[in-house]
Amino acid sequence: MTGYALARAKPVALLLVLLAVLMAGCARIPTSGPVGKSSEGSAGNLSAPVFLPAAPQDGATPETIIDYFYRAGSGYEDDYAVARQYLTQASSVSWKPDQRALVYRDARVVPGEAENVYNYELDVAYTVDADGIATQSPEGTVEKIPVTVTQVDGEWRISALPDGTAIAEETFKVIYGAYPIYFYDPSFTYAVPDVRWFIKNKTVKAMTSALLAGPAPYLRGAVASAFPSGIKLARESVPVVSGAAQVDLTAKELTETSPEDRLRMQMQLTLTFRSQPDVVNVELRANQDLVLVEDNGSVLPPVLDKSVPSRQIAVSGNDLVRYENNRVSPLPDMQPVSSLNPRFPAESPVSQTAAFLNDSRTTLYSINPGQPARALTTRSTLTRPSFGLNEWVWSAGPGASGGTEVVAYRPTGVAEGANVPSVTLAPAWLAGRTVKDFRISREGVRALVISEQNGKTRVQVTGIIRGADGTPRELTPPVSLATNSEPDQGVWVNDTTVAVMKGAAASNVTPELLSLTSGQPQQLAPWPGLVALSAGNGAEEIYAQSAEGVFQRLGNGWSPQIKGPIEPSFPG
Repeated sequence: MTGYALARAKPVALLLVLLAVLMAGCARIPTSGPVGKSSEGSAGNLSAPVFLPAAPQDGATPETIIDYFYRAGSGYEDDYAVARQYLTQASSVSWKPDQRALVYRDARVVPGEAENVYNYELDVAYTVDADGIATQSPEGTVEKIPVTVTQVDGEWRISALPDGTAIAEETFKVIYGAYPIYFYDPSFTYAVPDVRWFIKNKTVKAMTSALLAGPAPYLRGAVASAFPSGIKLARESVPVVSGAAQVDLTAKELTETSPEDRLRMQMQLTLTFRSQPDVVNVELRANQDLVLVEDNGSVLPPVLDKSVPSRQIAVSGNDLVRYENNRVSPLPDMQPVSSLNPRFPAESPVSQTAAFLNDSRTTLYSINPGQPARALTTRSTLTRPSFGLNEWVWSAGPGASGGTEVVAYRPTGVAEGANVPSVTLAPAWLAGRTVKDFRISREGVRALVISEQNGKTRVQVTGIIRGADGTPRELTPPVSLATNSEPDQGVWVNDTTVAVMKGAAASNVTPELLSLTSGQPQQLAPWPGLVALSAGNGAEEIYAQSAEGVFQRLGNGWSPQIKGPIEPSFPG
């Protein structure tokens, strides 16, 4: 073959064949490309398919060898035994497929600049690293993998290539899954999910290794782990025996920890393995010797997917009200604030402290029971307030120089007239961007950030790094969520999902659910004139408000609730 061979994957054809096979109840799953065989998933995840691609064909061209080598990367069984047949002996030994996976929308082989050198050119959708951390890429992101071929006994084989695999996006969705591993908030009170992508048949060991390696970059410094730095697996497997995951760790690091830390390690692993049906309990071992984990009641299990109270705060009759059970009542012990024209209220989940903006969104106020409202900051525009850990209330807006700033105040328990503790943060990744919404997660160590620059919107999640006293110090470089719209507001639905939308009083609005566990947004039913969004505990407790009143999500539609209160918000 001369020039280059266009070697495009056929994900649509693959998916149609896959669906037909599964509907027929058959366990054999063909791949696109050369004819191959398939078998059921290994024990531990019987629903996970296994691809067994074909070996190299005699007389295949360099382009075909390169293309089908990467297609064979879906056959991970026996340490990618089929894919290694496309390599020279030396490359077969040195190649490390688990270092990363490039997930592509389209692929082709193109000639390189030297003899027998080619590039596998990809339109990359995701990059998944060795610890399962996925980074999304916009369409049109091109990466070239350099590959060198040589002849071995008259047949072309790959003699030089980078570590890692490349896999078609539709195939990736079949053999990989999104799994949360769990860390703690700094107080070890709450469990914080860190979603990773692993091959479905290799999850227990992969989860353990990722947990020991520490949190994803956007959570570093914001979360804690019970595992000490430097601890490793003592053997390269985590067997599950009679329902017990045997986590064999390096003895010195494990035995030097306290009984409380060992219990927290076991709890952390138990939460991490909760998605694995064959894991019932966790055993800690030190170089294969069982380590006794004692529970004397001094360590409480972390709170998973922290819930919010059922009440909402809202504005009605130009004052702050409580909205609960489809009824409106005054906020207890609160002085009237109607003279301030309150809008966009928020309430602490642990006390009666509330916060709100004025109608021009230029001043942030807080109010405590028995005290008058106090102005915390005035700026050209501010985002709706949101409460986090230790009752810090957050907002964002331009600073004195016009640059975007994120501000936090702690008004709870502060005497009337006394200074309110405050923090101003200006993360570099928000430079030049306008923040539309900033919402603290339920456990308080992450924030949803919706920002815009040059008409382009980003929906991101950042970690909050705090000092020893709990004072916010820094926002981590964020992770992005895919969206099909240009939202200007969002709310947390649970610990891995947010709801977002672009409010519009004069047209239909389609809210979306965005999840850390999925690269695809889920559109909710459209509804006319939605301008405000709130969410309680789970996707069935999503509320939206228009000029016609408040509506609650009901199945694939919206159910009318009450007319009167505006901009309702659950505590937080």
